[in-house]
Amino acid sequence: MAEFEIAVIGGGPAGMITALALARAGRRVALVAPAPTKGDHRTTALMDHSISFIARLGLWQDIKPQAAPLKTMRIIDGTGRLLRAPTVSFRSAEIDLEAFGYNIPNSLLVGKLSDAVANEANITAFDQAAANIETGKNAVAVTLAAGERFEAEFAIGADGRGSRVRESAGIGTGQWNYRQSALVLNFEHSLPHDDISTEFHTRGGPFTQVPLPDSNRSSLVWVMNAAEAEAMAARTNEEIAGAIEERMQFLLGAVKVEGEVQKWPLSSLVAHRFGKGRVALVGEAAHAFPPIGAQGLNLSLRDIMRLQRMLDGIDGGKISSRTGDRYDMLRRSDVLSRTASVDLLNRSLLADFLPAQLARSAGLYVLSAVPPLRQFAMREGVQPMRGIKALFAG
Repeated sequence: MAEFEIAVIGGGPAGMITALALARAGRRVALVAPAPTKGDHRTTALMDHSISFIARLGLWQDIKPQAAPLKTMRIIDGTGRLLRAPTVSFRSAEIDLEAFGYNIPNSLLVGKLSDAVANEANITAFDQAAANIETGKNAVAVTLAAGERFEAEFAIGADGRGSRVRESAGIGTGQWNYRQSALVLNFEHSLPHDDISTEFHTRGGPFTQVPLPDSNRSSLVWVMNAAEAEAMAARTNEEIAGAIEERMQFLLGAVKVEGEVQKWPLSSLVAHRFGKGRVALVGEAAHAFPPIGAQGLNLSLRDIMRLQRMLDGIDGGKISSRTGDRYDMLRRSDVLSRTASVDLLNRSLLADFLPAQLARSAGLYVLSAVPPLRQFAMREGVQPMRGIKALFAG
């Protein structure tokens, strides 16, 4: 008999949430990962559906006081091209939500998750990497870096783009680079953000300001050509602040950059399969793409929600050797459609092809001018199929 029912490999937010969700569904879980690294200045915008899931795990009440609500999401065409799209504002009140979601500092999220893992009786944490993973018909054997070995009925790879779990299962990937990088930073501004997130569409990629809990602080993800990002990152914080003010058309007044400016090269990855036999992949082990449209961790949480429903162990049921194959089938349409939409949006900003510019501008114009269509798009952005369900309910 395997020592554990489930082994979760990887200790980022996706790995810890996976372990917590399945432990609270009654499974005996091993979490294999070194302690999370500190110094991540990024933030994560979690949509309403994801927040509801975090709340069901009993975590939200401790996070909410330090998270910023996203009540309005505004898109401004900053390409400077001949065909420019109108400014579009999406307001959560239009679809009866207090907020589309909340922006959470990664350091806060990781800290709260680490505390919850440490206090969860159904989780045994191994503070080291997995050196080897062998997937068999009846169990998965995990060998730790220090040499200890154990078996589990099922393994979940939450170990990122270079996933050892994915490799051990013989699952390949499709990968591509964008020749872009994202500058990530936090900044103060003299005018309040009023819970509005603004995304400027520029020729180099999206420039996205997202509110932080203090009304005069925001986080920024600025996507641009890799060479331009390298040059911008080399400038002083005062010079970067001036560039932000200009790019934002002084919407938030005077700007002061806080702390370190981080630079992240952009690329995408999609696994050929999301599960196989006694293995499933979640998070960036399964899919990774640029930080556009707040899709990354929200898509990962939908991976985890699906697994929690499939692997509910309250009744003591055994885990089938076909679970990974079934999971792959159930996650395929959501992952592939979201990956394609993010890729298409990013490429449309970079394209000088006139019909592509026209299509993007026309799409935003229709969303601006037709409230029912805008409301449908907002619901689908928060949660797949929510817009469809609202149509049928109506």
